[in-house]
Amino acid sequence: MTVDLPTPRVGRAAEAAPQAVRVVLNWGRRYSLWVFNFGLACCAIEFISASMARHDFIRLGVIPFAPGPRQSDLMVVSGTVTDKMAPAVRRLYDQMPEPKYVISYGACSNSGGPYWDSYSVTKGVDQIIPVDVYVPGCPPRPEALLHGILTLQEQIAAETPGRARARSRPRPYAEQPASAGEVTRGLLSPPEETS
Repeated sequence: MTVDLPTPRVGRAAEAAPQAVRVVLNWGRRYSLWVFNFGLACCAIEFISASMARHDFIRLGVIPFAPGPRQSDLMVVSGTVTDKMAPAVRRLYDQMPEPKYVISYGACSNSGGPYWDSYSVTKGVDQIIPVDVYVPGCPPRPEALLHGILTLQEQIAAETPGRARARSRPRPYAEQPASAGEVTRGLLSPPEETS
């Protein structure tokens, strides 16, 4: 004989939890960020140097190089996102469990950088996924990434767990989140008809 037990709903319980419990939940999220690095160009080298002994962001509770998107909390997009790579970025973001955070690291992932006028470059990763923290620079220094991580940790400490965060989070890329297949666009558009 099998018994179907109701699945626990942690999100609703976290919303109704007293303030002390929310502080503990946010503290746990703040100091146990598993990073999924999506390095696409030269900014990825600066990200790697931030995880080495000199800068050592592990001391901030950030664990670099998660095995995959399903084990990570934080995606760091560093480098030029092309239109061909955009569906892969979106697909990996969708595979991350909630709560999930994104840092856009470098001018290319923020706005297209020096390649903003190219036909094949996405004009910022925020067009396909919501971004929590932008780190400017070309390439940004490891200290800038450390500042971005501290800024994200302050945001996590101040948030309300559960659905309130999802509603209050800015989503500049679309009113309704697009799937990975919808992000793909053709390289050439048909010519406009002139009368």
